[in-house]
Amino acid sequence: MLLSWITIKQHLQDVGVVAVDVFTTGKRDGFRRTAILLLACSISSLLLSCLLLLYLLFTLDYELAVAGGISGCFGTLLTVAFFLSKRGRCLGTLFVISLFMKKSRNLLLTAGTSLVVLKNIHNIVENLTRLVSSMICNLKAKKASITAPFANYVKMLEWIGSVLKGVTDFGVVNLDSKLKVSPRLESEKFKWRLAEAEQKLNETVKYAQGVMDTVSSVTDRMFPAVSFLVLMVFIALHIKKYCSDMKYQNRFISSRFVRFDEKQKAEGRPHVLPLTAEEEKLYTSIPSARPSAREGRAVFKFGIPVATHFVAWVIFITVDALLYCFIDIITTRLSELEPFHVPLLMSIKGITVGIPFLKENHQKDFSYSVTLFERKCLPKPKLLLYTSVLPLTAILLTLLVMALMASKMSQLRLMVCEQFFTNAAELRVEYLHGKILRKRLKTRKEKKSGSSAASLVVKPQFWCPLLFHPKENPQSIV
Repeated sequence: MLLSWITIKQHLQDVGVVAVDVFTTGKRDGFRRTAILLLACSISSLLLSCLLLLYLLFTLDYELAVAGGISGCFGTLLTVAFFLSKRGRCLGTLFVISLFMKKSRNLLLTAGTSLVVLKNIHNIVENLTRLVSSMICNLKAKKASITAPFANYVKMLEWIGSVLKGVTDFGVVNLDSKLKVSPRLESEKFKWRLAEAEQKLNETVKYAQGVMDTVSSVTDRMFPAVSFLVLMVFIALHIKKYCSDMKYQNRFISSRFVRFDEKQKAEGRPHVLPLTAEEEKLYTSIPSARPSAREGRAVFKFGIPVATHFVAWVIFITVDALLYCFIDIITTRLSELEPFHVPLLMSIKGITVGIPFLKENHQKDFSYSVTLFERKCLPKPKLLLYTSVLPLTAILLTLLVMALMASKMSQLRLMVCEQFFTNAAELRVEYLHGKILRKRLKTRKEKKSGSSAASLVVKPQFWCPLLFHPKENPQSIV
C-alpha cells in the first residue's frame, strides 16, 4: 500500500513537471503533452470564468442561466486562446499574480475611496435633508400653534363679557353685548415661502440622490470590468517591455544568470560571480526568502498611498460621524426641553359705580403652554460608520498582505516571464552580465586614475619642478 502511494505521488509529480513545462514552452510533441496542455488550459480558464460568473451574479444581478452561459462561452474561448497562444497563457498567469501588485493596490484604493466617499456623502446629504425637513415641519407646526394663545385670550374676553352681562342688566334697560372674536392667522407670503423652501429642498435632494445613485451604480457595475481591462493592458505592456527592452527591471540575479556565468568561467571568459558588497545592494538574487533593503523600501513605497488614502477615508467618516453626533445631540436636547408655561390668571373683584353692582369676586385660569420644537418634527439621523467599517477592514487587510508580498510578487512575475520567453531571458542575462563587467572596468579605471593623480600630487617636483627635478642617469647620456 505504501509502495503504491509512493508510486502515485511520483507519477503526479512527473505529470506536474510536464504540465508546467508544456504550459510555459508550448511544445506539443506527442499526444500526452497535448492532452496535458489542454487540461492545464481548461483549468486555468475555469478559474477565470468563475471570477466572471461571480461578477455577473453579484455585481450586475444577472440571472444564473444568463451568467452561466456567458461564463461558459468566455471559458471556452479562453481555453482555445490559451491552447494556441503562449503569450496568452503568460498573460493569464501574470493576471493572477498581478492581483497582488501595485495596479491591484490602486484598484483596491479606488474601490475603498468610492465606497467611503459615495456612501458617506450620500448619508451626509440625507442627514442634512432630515435636519432641514425638521425645520420646515416645525415652522408649519408653529403656524398652527400661534393661534392657540389667541384662543385663550378670546375665551378670557368671552368670560369677562359673561361676567359683566349681569352688571349691565338694570331691569328697565337691558344692555346686551355680544363679543365675537375669531382668531385667524393667514399669510399668503408665509405659506408661499414655506412651499417654495420645501419644493427647493425636495428638488435638491432628488438631484443629489440621483447623482449619487447614478455614480454608485456605474462604479459598482463598471468599475470591476474597467479595472480588469486596465490591468490586462498593463500586463501586456509589461510583457512587451520584458521582451523588447533589455533595461526594463533587469537587476535580478536568477538561476539562468548563474548558469551563464559558470559557462563563461568554464570557457575562460570574464565572469562576475561572486558579486561585491556594493553590487549585492544593487542586484538581488531570485528567488530569495530573505528581504533585502531594496525590498524594504519597496514595501514602504507600496504603503505610502495606502496611508494617505486611509487618512482621507478617516476624514470623510469623521465628518459623517460628527454631523450625526451634532444632529443627535440637538435632537436629544430639544426632546428634553419642557414646554414653556405662560401663566394667565383673570380676576374680577367687586365693581362699584355709586352703588355696588358686583360684590363677589370672580377668578379663572387661562394659562397655556408653548413648545419650542415639536416632537414629531425632531430629526432622526443615520450613522453609516458600522456599515463602512467591515468592507474597509477587509480592503485594508488585503492591502496589508499585498504590501508584505509585493516585493516577492515582482520577483515571481519576472520568473514567470523568464519561463515563458526563454530567448528574451537569455538576451537579458547577457546584457546584465555585460553591464556588470563594464561597470567593474569603469570603477577600476576611476580608482587607478584617482590613485595615480593622488601619488603625483604628493611628489615635491609637481609643485617645484626647478628645485626638485629628477636626476638624469649619466649612462643614458650619449
